[in-house]
Amino acid sequence: MNKFRFLTAGESHGQCLTAIIEGLPAGISIDIDFINNELSRRQQGYGRGERMKIETDMVEITSGVRFGKTLGSPITLVVKNRDFEAWKKIMSIAPEDVTDEKAFSTFRPGHADYAGSVKYNQKDLRNVLERSSARKTAIEVAVGAVAKLLLKELDITGTSKVTQIGSACCPANFPEEVDIMRGKGDTIGGKFVVLYKNLPVGLGSYVHWDRKIDGRLAQAVMSIPAVKVVEIGTNPLGYQGSAYHDEIFVSDGEIEHKTNNAGGVEGGMTNGEDLVISGVMKPIPTMKTPLKSVDSQTMEETEAHFERSDVCAVEACAVVAEARVAWVLADEILLKYGGDSLDELKHNYNK
Repeated sequence: MNKFRFLTAGESHGQCLTAIIEGLPAGISIDIDFINNELSRRQQGYGRGERMKIETDMVEITSGVRFGKTLGSPITLVVKNRDFEAWKKIMSIAPEDVTDEKAFSTFRPGHADYAGSVKYNQKDLRNVLERSSARKTAIEVAVGAVAKLLLKELDITGTSKVTQIGSACCPANFPEEVDIMRGKGDTIGGKFVVLYKNLPVGLGSYVHWDRKIDGRLAQAVMSIPAVKVVEIGTNPLGYQGSAYHDEIFVSDGEIEHKTNNAGGVEGGMTNGEDLVISGVMKPIPTMKTPLKSVDSQTMEETEAHFERSDVCAVEACAVVAEARVAWVLADEILLKYGGDSLDELKHNYNK
């Protein structure tokens, strides 16, 4: 049984971010320029912070690809952190380099600091911040780009876009919302949508809860840092059943739905219509105007620790969601159709 699986590693200010991907069939074309373009998309968007001026994310592939084609063996991706040059001693793995520089003990509301410090018994909250940071989504986008290259071989394509920033639903007003928050030393969130086209019928399953594709997709998007809401298709709140559900017709001998309120998923499976997933990202919890908090060591009330941050990262979040959806779709494709080579996969897919 084929399965698209991977692990990522790396810290926000560490030497690099890495991933090892397993399960891709041999013979898939790997376009490094495409992967790097996806990484560049993640760095875009009005309201990004100073870190994006430092990093120019580029992928290195150190295994699993030869002459531009996958070998069927594990693929290793590396994205270096340029900012590591300024953090070499602070993020050193050597015990003799222990330092309090950049250590902090004041919880940041909305972050992983408090729960993470209790769970992993960390007094220096730097040890929580470094891995819980959204910086790790850079390598996730690289993995998603590889998954998209697999999907592309089957003419499955995906896009994403921001649909709302704060109270603004018109893209022309998005910068205004961001500028208002920047002036206040505050942050703002918004909503995005991910769309995948040309999916086959039957990815996922209704036989077990953990095989339902809408559940898998919801987890993939919900677990992006700062995402608090995930919807598939049209929000049904307030609809009557007769108005919401997508009636079924026959056109030229093929089944079709003239509407797509279900967002391409019925009964935990894809139904052949466009897959539509939206998410809501909360305002980033690191703010120049800090919230009230507590110092974990003195237990005294104080203001939250501030570290450089974006004002708004909804556009980047949409790109990350697009990548994560690609992971799930690639895995479901391989589970259903299998194949140790691209030719075998295409043969099974086109039967």
